[in-house]
Amino acid sequence: MLLLFDIDGTLSTGGPARTAFRLAMEATFGTAGPIDRHDFAGKTDTRTMGELLAAAGRDPTWTAPEMVRFRERYETELAARIGAQPVTVLPGVHWLIDRLAARDDLHLGLVTGNLDCGARLKLTSARLWHRFPIGAFGSDHACRNLLPGVALERAASHWKRPFHPRDAVVIGDTPRDVECGKAAGARTVAVATGRFTPSELHAAGADRVLRDFADTEAALEALTGAFPNPHCPAGRQPSS
Repeated sequence: MLLLFDIDGTLSTGGPARTAFRLAMEATFGTAGPIDRHDFAGKTDTRTMGELLAAAGRDPTWTAPEMVRFRERYETELAARIGAQPVTVLPGVHWLIDRLAARDDLHLGLVTGNLDCGARLKLTSARLWHRFPIGAFGSDHACRNLLPGVALERAASHWKRPFHPRDAVVIGDTPRDVECGKAAGARTVAVATGRFTPSELHAAGADRVLRDFADTEAALEALTGAFPNPHCPAGRQPSS
């Protein structure tokens, strides 16, 4: 089974990413648009860039050199600030990831709207980056619904075995996380650690909904016990 985690609002919260994003937008495009009131939840960073440019009355596209400049400036600004303003790991996350990583029938990865450099810096700050050998990021595509497919391909390459959509569980805290998992044919677990309620996440169609990861045994069961390995005969599921 391949477990694909979102980052912001799911594994961690806080940090200086919005400040770094604003500074990178201003340095690259001369404006960050209405960033202080912009909704980032569940979106890719590249989609957010286009939305902010459009809101500022600008062309919502960019050239390849502009993307390089934005990425370099964002990474520099985030790296300069995150030591003094680290992300906060949400309750139960370290214990849960430790338990999942110890199982040889589970594989951990990321599906996140963050640029890959942002994901690396945030999860390094959280002491979690080394737990996720593969991932799909906002730098891969602006459309989040395409990212689980990218993650499946990278997982197959990394672990030298095929992964099908029903082998995967997408875990996130927004309806857009649920949507992207469902669009890919993966199963979905939503956690109400962001700004969306359990009822809203149920309404989005999540297969399972958790309030948080603080009850780590319940979280472990929701992520694994609810979705038995289809390649393992009944009665012989790996123990946790």
